[in-house]
Amino acid sequence: MTEITRSFSDHERLPLKDYAERAYLDYSMYVVLDRALPHVGDGLKPVQRRIVYAMSELGLSATSKHKKSARTVGDVLGKFHPHGDSACYEAMVLMAQPFSYRYPLIDGQGNFGSPDDPKSFAAMRYTESRLAPYARLLLSELGMGTVDFQPNFDGTLKEPVLLPSRVPNVLLNGGTGIAVGMATDIPPHNLREVVSACIRLLDEPKATVAELCEHVKGPDFPTEAEIITPREDLLALYETGHGSVKLRAVWEKQDGEIVVTALPHQVSPAKVLEQIAGQMRAKKLPMVEDLRDESDHENPTRLVIVPRSNRVDLEQVMNHLFATTDLERNVRVNLNVIGTDGKPRVMDLRHLLKEWLSFRTATVTRRLEHRLDQVVDRLHILEGLLVAYLNIDEVIHIIRTEDEPKPVLMQRFGITATQAEAILELKLRHLAKLEEMKIRGEQDELEKEREELETILGSKARMKTLIKKELTEDAEQYGDDRRSRLVTREAAQALKEEDLVASEPCTVVLSQAGWVRAAKGHEIDPSTLAYKSGDEYRHAARGRSNQQAVFLDSTGRAYALPAHTLPSARGLGEPLTSRFNLPDGARFLYALAGNPEQKIVLASSFGYGFVTQMEHLHSRMKAGKAMLTVPAGGEPVMPAVIASPEADTLVCATTDGYLLVFALEELPELTKGKGNKMIQVPPKRLKSGEERMAGMAVKAPGEEILVWAGKRYLRMGDKDLEHYRAERAKRGRKLPQGFRHVTLLEPAAPVISES
Repeated sequence: MTEITRSFSDHERLPLKDYAERAYLDYSMYVVLDRALPHVGDGLKPVQRRIVYAMSELGLSATSKHKKSARTVGDVLGKFHPHGDSACYEAMVLMAQPFSYRYPLIDGQGNFGSPDDPKSFAAMRYTESRLAPYARLLLSELGMGTVDFQPNFDGTLKEPVLLPSRVPNVLLNGGTGIAVGMATDIPPHNLREVVSACIRLLDEPKATVAELCEHVKGPDFPTEAEIITPREDLLALYETGHGSVKLRAVWEKQDGEIVVTALPHQVSPAKVLEQIAGQMRAKKLPMVEDLRDESDHENPTRLVIVPRSNRVDLEQVMNHLFATTDLERNVRVNLNVIGTDGKPRVMDLRHLLKEWLSFRTATVTRRLEHRLDQVVDRLHILEGLLVAYLNIDEVIHIIRTEDEPKPVLMQRFGITATQAEAILELKLRHLAKLEEMKIRGEQDELEKEREELETILGSKARMKTLIKKELTEDAEQYGDDRRSRLVTREAAQALKEEDLVASEPCTVVLSQAGWVRAAKGHEIDPSTLAYKSGDEYRHAARGRSNQQAVFLDSTGRAYALPAHTLPSARGLGEPLTSRFNLPDGARFLYALAGNPEQKIVLASSFGYGFVTQMEHLHSRMKAGKAMLTVPAGGEPVMPAVIASPEADTLVCATTDGYLLVFALEELPELTKGKGNKMIQVPPKRLKSGEERMAGMAVKAPGEEILVWAGKRYLRMGDKDLEHYRAERAKRGRKLPQGFRHVTLLEPAAPVISES
């Protein structure tokens, strides 16, 4: 026990809070700096950098033969990156996919995935790979003293801290990553545009983001989908370093069919087809008849959408699909990178390019200094060799006679140890007379090169000129045209549910008990349908299946349902109370249907009413919408449809046989409320319930109305109604004997709206 206690006392003691905080911070910094975020210098994450470097060490250049990917992954894991092989191979595959990377770094042979499923690549034992030509821009200056090297994980090898990228790869290929507390989403860009912006910034160090955006028009994705983000939004994105880009698929009309030829970045054609097919199965896309995927080697993306008929508006269909499928998608942008000072931060376009240019300037400076050191060393050796050739016989004599010729040579000719070593390592065949001429020629060339290097290193202007020249050459060799066109488009709008439903005539039938159903066509007689025991026909409305069916209750509240969702008239229907929450004591009285613009007259039995449009009765609430203010003891009368623009007369009647005719324009048009007085009823008779407004009808010149008193009716035309014409809110005149108990007014020939 004593020994155990003593061993514990030898350990450091820390509060758990401090230990957890330090461990979490260490882990966070590792994830941010060594895993998830790219460096502004070469635009690579550590695993990508190690893959590219390991392949260069294996000799897998763009001109070499492909080698098994497993060989590369093994080298990366064994030498530089001690992590999982699947994660490493996946990072390698991503750099080889032309639909994922704008400028792929790896040239793959075999199954490296497809746009349908980027992770459907074959195992690394089957695929082969080598570096793509573009990778030269990252590796060509690696052995020129341009970057620092650090020990690998076990200290047995050296690996570069960064790769000496000749172009701003951080923008060209972009990248995504999620670290701890931060993330990065950098879209790819066009090489020529970015290089042009770099040259502008070298020439004009104070150039603004707006001026740089004259060169960098926007992101340039591997696919040819359109960028429809407005110009001002793209400018704001580059000024702040974060925002989003909206991508839209490219399509065209061919033989009356829709052919999609390009999809947004990282969108799967199979998923898009599945989304469209799902809408077709749900009967939310009746204008589409068929789908086909005709993609092949010649046409990597070719999705065909077949409309139901040549009358279908293809533009409208595509606008709906853009709004409801991945044919249009937003790509998040967050220019968060590790700067040259080793700290991560979000940069705008100007700061990002300035950071890279400072990195590039430092890289070129180190390259030139490294070369200058080599030139100076070589000139030093050539001077020693020239001394040897001028005194060749004496040099040979010293070498043959002296046990240690090196110090003797140094003393005799006043040369350095390095020069003496070079003389001693000369081969006999190099003692030819022509070698002296070669040395002098090489000396002259190296002297010129030294002068040139010193001039460039001593002049900022010369340094800028050199960087611009190299950038221009690289852009000419590896650059290409923009793929993502920048287009101004209107925002996509999904079709309303009623627009997606086939427009067919239907009759909405309401029973006394509040049961509802819909029959196809307008020829049906609702009163002849079968009803539940104790129930009977109440009211019906003729409309179309793509319209809203509206129901008015006894309190003046309006409720709406899509007509196509109502049960068929083959059955007994279903109670409206299962769809809506009806106020206590209320009951459903009337059904309505028609276009949203259709005008109707709403009125209460107390003689107040107004004109309104059908759309004002539409409500998605289960509790409905308060539409008509009904005084206590009253209820709505049957609404009157204004069937034609010529309708200009409103006819009202009371239960005691008083009829009033007045101009429709005297009644106000409201969205809801009580309305204005239509026909006068003595207050005492109104309060006692002895007399009420029985009904109303709207007519146009030449039309007739029917005045019902039980089963008897009176047909009245323009001449008959003139006797009852007066101003609104008057008492009206008594109808003939036998019609002193009016029950209903209606047009003599009901107008059926087909629109």
